[in-house]
Amino acid sequence: MPTNNNKIRIAIFASGRGSNAQAIYKYSLRKDSNFSVATIISNKEQAGVLSFAKSNKIPARYFGRDTFYKSDIVVDYLKENYIDMVVLAGFLWLVPGNIINLYPKSILNIHPALLPKYGGKGMYGHHVHEAVHKAGDIKSGMTIHFVNKEYDEGQMIFQAQCLIEDDASPSDIGASVLRLEHHFYPQVIDGVASRLN
Repeated sequence: MPTNNNKIRIAIFASGRGSNAQAIYKYSLRKDSNFSVATIISNKEQAGVLSFAKSNKIPARYFGRDTFYKSDIVVDYLKENYIDMVVLAGFLWLVPGNIINLYPKSILNIHPALLPKYGGKGMYGHHVHEAVHKAGDIKSGMTIHFVNKEYDEGQMIFQAQCLIEDDASPSDIGASVLRLEHHFYPQVIDGVASRLN
C-alpha cells in the first residue's frame, strides 16, 4: 500500500555495481516523483549496489539462491516493507513465481537491447553488446518490459534506440545504451508508479 506521502514504495533488485539503481534513486528524490526507493535487494553479497545503499541509508538485503527460490522469505520481506512495485536493475536471476504472483503487472525489467532481438537466458551486459557488434547492427538500444516467468518475454512498455558508429566497439555500444537506460528508466518507472498510486 502507498504510505501517507502517497509515493509508491519500490524495491530495486540488482546484482552489480548499481548504476541504474543510482539513477532511479536520484530521480526518486524529486518532489514530483511518484515513487520512493524503500529497499534494495541483491543476490550477490559483495555487490557494489549494497555499498551504494549503505552510503545512502537505504535499507538493503542480500538473499542467496536457496532463500530466493526455495522459500517465501523474500516475499515476506517485501510484504513487511509494504512494497508496491519491484524494479529489476541489472538483476541476473529469473524472478520466481511467488514474487510474480504477488506483483502482477508491477515488476519491471530493463534489457540492454531492442527486444525481441538479443534476449533470453545468458543475454545480459557485455554478452548482448558483443552479439550486436558481431552481427554488424547499425542500431541498438534498450527495452523496458513487465516481468513474467520467462527471460525477457514480458509485455514491452518502452524502447529507445541509438545509432552505432562504424568503428564502435562492444564497450562503446554498451556506454551508449547505458546512457539511454539512466535517462529513460526512472521516467518509465515513474509513469507506471503514477498509475498504481
